[in-house]
Amino acid sequence: MTEPKSSPPTSPEPRKELPEAAKRALAEAEARRAAAAQQAAKPEKEYQGPKGPEPTRYGDWEVKGIASDF
Repeated sequence: MTEPKSSPPTSPEPRKELPEAAKRALAEAEARRAAAAQQAAKPEKEYQGPKGPEPTRYGDWEVKGIASDF
């Protein structure tokens, strides 16, 4: 026996208006997310680091022509 399928509600109840404090908090959170995304997009410059591929990834470290594994 099959049960009759129930139909979804025709329209959800209208949302209540947010208080001004909640609107300000949402705007501030969005601004923080945008700033964090912009900061994460640009990596910091490394000074006096190894030239070439990342040594911790490839397993070799070279300083002044002397290579060492670690």
